[in-house]
Amino acid sequence: MKNGFLVIDKPKNVTSHDIVKEARILYNTKKVGHCGTLDPFATGVLVLAINKATKFLQFLISDNKTYRVKARLGIITDSYDITGNIIEKNEVPDLSKEFIIKTLKSFEGKSKQIPPIYCAKKINGKRLFKYARAGKTVDIPPIDINISNIKDIIVYENNEEIEFTVTVSSGTYIRTLINDIGKKIGCGATAIELRRLKSGIFSLEQSVKKMEKDSNFVPISKALNIPFIKVNNKDKVLNGIQIYKENILQFSKFEKNQYVKILDDEKNFIGVGKAERSSKFLKTLLRTPERNDRIIKLYKILK
Repeated sequence: MKNGFLVIDKPKNVTSHDIVKEARILYNTKKVGHCGTLDPFATGVLVLAINKATKFLQFLISDNKTYRVKARLGIITDSYDITGNIIEKNEVPDLSKEFIIKTLKSFEGKSKQIPPIYCAKKINGKRLFKYARAGKTVDIPPIDINISNIKDIIVYENNEEIEFTVTVSSGTYIRTLINDIGKKIGCGATAIELRRLKSGIFSLEQSVKKMEKDSNFVPISKALNIPFIKVNNKDKVLNGIQIYKENILQFSKFEKNQYVKILDDEKNFIGVGKAERSSKFLKTLLRTPERNDRIIKLYKILK
C-alpha cells in the first residue's frame, strides 16, 4: 500500500474532487484528500494525500499558495471569474501603468476578505454556492488573509487586461482579490486565467500531468515542513508510549507547543508529536542526568 503525497498539475475544466475520485480508483483506496481546492477553470499544483498521508493533511493545508493570475478589466461576473454570468460592463479608465501597478501593490499585507458567493465554503452547514444557485442571500463573514507579495506585473494594451504573480495565505480567494482590485481601479474586473504555481514546498516542477500506478510519491516526512526528533523507542511510540528525555537521540530546534515529526533511529517517519518543552530546555536537561522529563506528547502516529 502506497503512502505519501502526489503533486498533480490539474488541467482546466475538471474539479479537485474529480482528481480525488480518479486517485481513489487508481490506487484502490478511499483514503485520498487534497491540500486546497482549485476551481474548475484553474490549473496547476494540486497536492493529493494518499492512504496514511491523509492523517497529516492538516500540516499542509495552512501552507501559503502562489498563483499566476490574469484578469480582464471592465467586466464583473457573478462568480468573479470568466465562467460566470456577466452582470456589469464598464469602460476601462485611461489610467497610467504606474497607477495600476501601485493599486495592485496596495493589496499586499494583512487584511480581511469576504469569500465569493460561488464557492464551497460552508455557512450554517450549507455550501455558499448552493445559496447562490437558489437565489438566496446570506451574510458571509470576512476572513483574515495575508498577501505576501504581488510581482511580475504586466499591464496590457489599453489597460484591458492585467497579469501578475501573487503569494497568499491559505484560504485566500484569488477571484475575490481580482474583484476587489477592479473595484479599486473603478471599473470592475474578473479573473480569466488562474494557475497555481506553488502550494507550500510543492511546485509545478514536482508535478505530474497524469497519475500512474507507479507515480513517485513524496514521502510524508519530506512533505512535513516542521522540526524533527529522532528516537530510540520506535516500537513503544507506535504502541502509544510517550517520549521522554532518555528516548531522544537527535533533534532540531523547536519551541514549546510546536508540532514535531518523529523519526526512528534509521530516520523513518513514525508520526507527529507536540512539544511539551522547547529544544533549548531539552539541551539544558541533557546536562541533568537525574531528570527524565517528558518532552513530546504523541499526537498522530503512522499506524
